Amino acid sequence: MNFYKKMCLILALAFLAGCGGQSGATPTLAPQNTPGNKNLPTPVVYVTNAPDPQNAMRAFLDAWKSDDYTSMYALLSQQSQSSIAQKDFIARYRDTMNALTLKDFSYQLSDTSFDAISAQVKFHVDFKTDLVGVFARDMAAKLVFEDGYWRIAWDDGLIMPDLKGGNRLQMDYNTPPRGIIYDRAHQPLVTQTDVMALGIIPAQINPDTEGALIGELARLTGLYNGQIVSLYADNLTANWYIPVGEATLDETRRLAGLAGAVLTQYSSRFYYQNGIASQTVGYVSPVPKEQLDQYLRNGYSPASRVGQSGLEKWGEQYLAGKTGGTLYVVGKDGKIISTLGQADAKPASAITLTLDQNLQIQAQKALTGFRGSIVVLERDSGRVLAMASSPGYDPNLFDPNNANSGYALGNLLNDPNTPLLDRSVQGQYPLGSVFKVITFSAALESGTYTPDTHYFCDYHFTELPDRTLDDWTWEHFQNEVTQTGTGTTRPSGDLTLIGGLMRSCNPYFWHIGLDLYNQGRVSAIADMARGFGLGSATGIPQIEEATGTIKNPATTLDAVNQAIGQGDVLVTPMQVADMMAAIGNGGSLYRPQIVEKITDANGVDTPVFKPETRGVLPVKPETLAALRQAMQEVIRNPRGTAYIRFMNLTSVPIYGKTGTAQASSGDSHAWFAGYTDAQNPALPDIAIAVIAENAGEGSVVAAPMFKRMVETYFSGKPLSPYPWEANIGITRTPTEPVTPTPAAP
Repeated sequence: MNFYKKMCLILALAFLAGCGGQSGATPTLAPQNTPGNKNLPTPVVYVTNAPDPQNAMRAFLDAWKSDDYTSMYALLSQQSQSSIAQKDFIARYRDTMNALTLKDFSYQLSDTSFDAISAQVKFHVDFKTDLVGVFARDMAAKLVFEDGYWRIAWDDGLIMPDLKGGNRLQMDYNTPPRGIIYDRAHQPLVTQTDVMALGIIPAQINPDTEGALIGELARLTGLYNGQIVSLYADNLTANWYIPVGEATLDETRRLAGLAGAVLTQYSSRFYYQNGIASQTVGYVSPVPKEQLDQYLRNGYSPASRVGQSGLEKWGEQYLAGKTGGTLYVVGKDGKIISTLGQADAKPASAITLTLDQNLQIQAQKALTGFRGSIVVLERDSGRVLAMASSPGYDPNLFDPNNANSGYALGNLLNDPNTPLLDRSVQGQYPLGSVFKVITFSAALESGTYTPDTHYFCDYHFTELPDRTLDDWTWEHFQNEVTQTGTGTTRPSGDLTLIGGLMRSCNPYFWHIGLDLYNQGRVSAIADMARGFGLGSATGIPQIEEATGTIKNPATTLDAVNQAIGQGDVLVTPMQVADMMAAIGNGGSLYRPQIVEKITDANGVDTPVFKPETRGVLPVKPETLAALRQAMQEVIRNPRGTAYIRFMNLTSVPIYGKTGTAQASSGDSHAWFAGYTDAQNPALPDIAIAVIAENAGEGSVVAAPMFKRMVETYFSGKPLSPYPWEANIGITRTPTEPVTPTPAAP
């Protein structure tokens, strides 16, 4: 073929390649004058818009890096798409990348050869994996020119050459046991062990051994005997299964053989006592389907249980350890062809909390039958010793291998009492009369009031022009008249400011709120509340918390409502406990903390807890001293609103404040908050906040719960029953009336 004909053919092919082409490299073709071609015309440069096949290859690989398998599939040739459906193509890549535990990969294009209708692009890939390190593969892709574009002629070898012909990757996982969570005394709260799901069939219970059965179930689950009996009391002849709880295999020996007991063994992440501080500790569950790819890429087994809430979620990096595994290439017949890599498992670390197991359990029991929260802090450091939220829940139910899960998990998730809510840090409530410690402080700091400033506390507050507000003494008087035909509760009468807090006189604090507002000190009380840590997060790490709300009053009515902790005032129990700790320790607002240390598999501790102040109460020492005196009067003065509750507990100095907060619906919330000042070197003093939702008066309901926490902390166990109990844990039947708050003489 002479030169002229040869050039015509090349130009024709180039023209065909360029028809309809996309932008890209633009090769030039030009005939050359040579000695043998002197008669050729002047050279002409011919330019085509034929695309570069490397552009298509880059697009394919970049889409792969982004896990954009749909775009990858769109770049395949027609023949390739006809040989594998898009969903199968996507599944092939996703399964392979998950088995690889692929974190990332990089590529470099190298040699490229092409003509008008086909091309080959060679490239190098470095796979960076979570479990088996980095390994490289050299590959070559074939491309075909279709409809003006270069398309990938795909086969399995373009994933990895090892997979050509339908081979696949298989990772054999070696998952270490999840780390243990301990209390401060190294008592396990959560561990990995063999477990028994516990249940009963009422019709099979032998009356002669029923007491032993109930006693054992109570010991294992932490429930009161009466709580267990209530599960089947209305179905004594029922021949169906009723879940009760879970216990370790070793703990259930004495249950074996007791008629009516049903035990089902499984191996699991186990939460003692049906969940100790369940909302705070959290739970694990199988990896959610929508997150499975992410977890597999991070080296997790498909069978892993992962933290879904609370400290289980926060501590995942410590508690999960590191999964090991061996990566194989497996043929279509299931036989191993080769080993690509191997990684040893790394043991998990343990987490030690600041919680006191016994105090936590007793706090949970103290709230039995109520919605609410109890928070106990180490007063002078910020350690969280107990953090109970009621109703609680059994985290063991989130394991599908637990026989009780199918019976009880749905009820848990649909419970209108929201047991998954951590009321200690996420519950937001009006504070009621406990807020008067704020108004008391603002009054003294204003310079307008002294601890001895007098005010006559009557049944009614009439200083607002358009309404009359009633003191709690008037409400008590009316209730007595309704119930008995006569009333004995009288107004509190002439009071100093200290006496006003001791008697929790609403009119006195309404007066202060209105007076400061009219003086132009509109934000004085709100600013003091914020200075005491209310209306903002405490900063407790590892746990999601609500902030509450403290607003500046916009009207005189707002001001008087705020002065007694109503209106727009919303706080969390943790904020209140932290505030009380600051009052007791001399003014330091410590950041609450719940993790003491992390211990690795070699026993090396990494301390986490370190006392940390987040603020100082914005009051003078003399204001703080007066406030403490008033809070002690609440407890020790016979006219104090909590005197009757603590009159037989004299071994521990207690400072506190009752609170009854009107709720948006239902009965009032019952509050009691305060601190101890025993100054016992072996038992650091504590601050406590108690709220029982819609339970009535703070002095009647919350104060006895506070007392139980003090007894448990300083004596190791509760010492006195509630007013509504016949004995500790046993409710009176019928319920006897409670002792009223003492009236003024």
